[in-house]
Amino acid sequence: MILDMTTHSPSLTARVAIPWMVVVLYSMCFASQARGQGFENIAYGAQSPAPQPEEGAPLPGKKEGWRGLFELKRQNTSRGTPEESTKTTLRVERFLDGPVEAIRLDFAFPDEKQDFDGSPLNPRLGDIKARLRFRPLKGNGYSIPSFVEASFPTAHPDSLGSGKYQLSAGIRIVAPVTAAFLDPSRHTLRLEAEVEQVNSIGGDSSRKDIAHTKFELTAYDIWRETYTAKLKLKPAVDWEADGRTGAVAEVEGGVFFARDWRAWIMFGRRVWGPSGIASTYDTRVELGAARTF
Repeated sequence: MILDMTTHSPSLTARVAIPWMVVVLYSMCFASQARGQGFENIAYGAQSPAPQPEEGAPLPGKKEGWRGLFELKRQNTSRGTPEESTKTTLRVERFLDGPVEAIRLDFAFPDEKQDFDGSPLNPRLGDIKARLRFRPLKGNGYSIPSFVEASFPTAHPDSLGSGKYQLSAGIRIVAPVTAAFLDPSRHTLRLEAEVEQVNSIGGDSSRKDIAHTKFELTAYDIWRETYTAKLKLKPAVDWEADGRTGAVAEVEGGVFFARDWRAWIMFGRRVWGPSGIASTYDTRVELGAARTF
């Protein structure tokens, strides 16, 4: 590891390069293991654990016309970082055939008033994010999707965004599980683990640089192919804060309703770490709805 001898702390090169190396090695390790166990690139429409896949996956059998997802969610957040603020977010996702499974755009509209109550009638334009999600390796019930994402400092005023161009990459592992206390004929239970590395690559030089690693550990259940429940732990390591860590825990309940619709409510709370650690907050309430085409 490269050290700055004047401060005896990791240099910027180390803080940026080492976490990215972890993500790349992590991806290579699991990809190699997956191939060795018979994983292969799946075809469109082969991945639905329920009547409607989670996380914006394409619906099985829908190959004609426009295929995608529209999502609208409202988050009221206290003491969050610039990207974890009180806001409304519109997500548009387009499903594709080929190695790139989907293209996603997130349009954030943070409130002018940035406390928990916010000011929902005074939204402003926030930073826009674009994501490419790659078709996962899948086999033996396991799925390993990955993605790259870019964030653009489009917020107006600038104080409602990060002020930085950002680039991130991540990989997720989805594993089906069974529980003795749950009837497998009624419950589809799975565990998910994700790691994502985020770095700023330019922007306002007066704003704080961004370099952090995010993790997500999720238990997700679909009951009677209608109701959903999630328990999620989201730790983060902020390399721009001398490697300090923080984490939030979230609990979510949702329902599939009408045709191809899902709605949910989520409550989140900080479980450790000081305020200001990247991707964390003190308290959050989220309401959302999405339709998959």
